[in-house]
Amino acid sequence: MADAAVPALLVLAAFAAGSVPWGLLVTRWVAGVDVRTVGSGNVGATNVSRVLGRGWFFVVFALDAAKGAAPVLLLPPLAGTPTAEWLRAACGLSAVLGHVFSPFLGFKGGKGVATAAGVIGALAPVPALGVLAVFLVTLFAVRFVSVASMAAAVALAPLAYLLGSSREVVVFGVIAAALVISRHKSNLARIASGTEPRVFGEKKEMPGG
Repeated sequence: MADAAVPALLVLAAFAAGSVPWGLLVTRWVAGVDVRTVGSGNVGATNVSRVLGRGWFFVVFALDAAKGAAPVLLLPPLAGTPTAEWLRAACGLSAVLGHVFSPFLGFKGGKGVATAAGVIGALAPVPALGVLAVFLVTLFAVRFVSVASMAAAVALAPLAYLLGSSREVVVFGVIAAALVISRHKSNLARIASGTEPRVFGEKKEMPGG
């Protein structure tokens, strides 16, 4: 029974790691501003960049990605099963859920893009490169970062399957895509109304916001 509880505790630890609201913390530390009160109100890297400047986007994106990758890489070995793919995927998904439904933010949070990117980079680096390619191609085609983020999320599971990733990685891709798309409903509404900002030559939006 004790051994069976270890994976559950590790998945819970992954959720806790994912729930750390780095965007909120960094913005408060640097500027004394609650990022939830400005711009889109989101705690992700995009909204942080609106407050602190473009360079801070990369800082927060990296921190949010790290809190997805670290649980995948560091927690499963603590269960004595470092190659258990189901536990690695479960820790990754739990980290994304922690970011999206952070208890530190009243079970609200970001859109999950950066954290999911960190997870898939740790779980399946080759499909992750394919997802990045889909993101870049879509971004240059439509100039909406939100659309590029959703396209990359949708591409994750098929690419993982075609490139021979495990079933657990494919399932993670399906669930992550559903989460990312659901968190972009406001972006879809702005696209429909013609108010969503485009990149290249206009005020830029970046993934993870």
